[in-house]
Amino acid sequence: MPDITMADAAPKPTPSPGAAAPVLAVKDLEAWYGESHILHGVNFNVNAGEVVTLLGRNGAGKTTTLKSVLGIIGKRTGSVSFNGQEIIRSSSDRIARMGVAFCPEERGIFASLDVRENLLLPPIVRSGGLSLEQIFDLFPNLKERLNSQGTKLSGGEQQMLAIARILRTGARFLMLDEPTEGLAPVIIQQIGHTIARLKKEGFTILLVEQNFRFASTVADRYYIVEHGRVIDGFANADLQSNMGKLHTYLGV
Repeated sequence: MPDITMADAAPKPTPSPGAAAPVLAVKDLEAWYGESHILHGVNFNVNAGEVVTLLGRNGAGKTTTLKSVLGIIGKRTGSVSFNGQEIIRSSSDRIARMGVAFCPEERGIFASLDVRENLLLPPIVRSGGLSLEQIFDLFPNLKERLNSQGTKLSGGEQQMLAIARILRTGARFLMLDEPTEGLAPVIIQQIGHTIARLKKEGFTILLVEQNFRFASTVADRYYIVEHGRVIDGFANADLQSNMGKLHTYLGV
């Protein structure tokens, strides 16, 4: 197990002189579920056009971090800055209207609605959202299943629908929580191609993953989350030199 005390001494993620400010800057973020203290001073940032992945074991605090950014955790302190604006005290609906979208691990597909109805349900929060035709270009399976109820979709189709649904809203900052969980390898590959294409089209993505091998095909940078703290971080270019540490942190 890594030394948490030593990791806490790591420098906090501030931009280098002359560098553009990050789209998302999280500093000293703490969060609670009721009386349970889950996050203990999380620090990281995400730059425009990046895919940044939070890696860690189950219960490390990765999902809580995403929910805290969006403001759907009851109690949180610290600083969350989005496009230079402090949002730690903002409501989740206001944060969403700023262009932040969240695709939860449980997907949240409405079983009684068909694919079209699920797609059209979320409100448009900003201009520039993908049209249905653009979505069907990304996910051809959804066009074929347009009139199928949510209960009739496979796990992979549900995940495609969950991602597609937030692309309509106009949000350009996407938070994806375990998008490959429980999916067949061919679907995981398709999700990877989708993330790469979205990045190419200018989306910024914060990804939570336990599947490190998948994350390594899409991420620009990684942060390791353990016991509610970010204990390490490195760029994809430094992946090979950090494999030993990853084995320690994740058991990969």
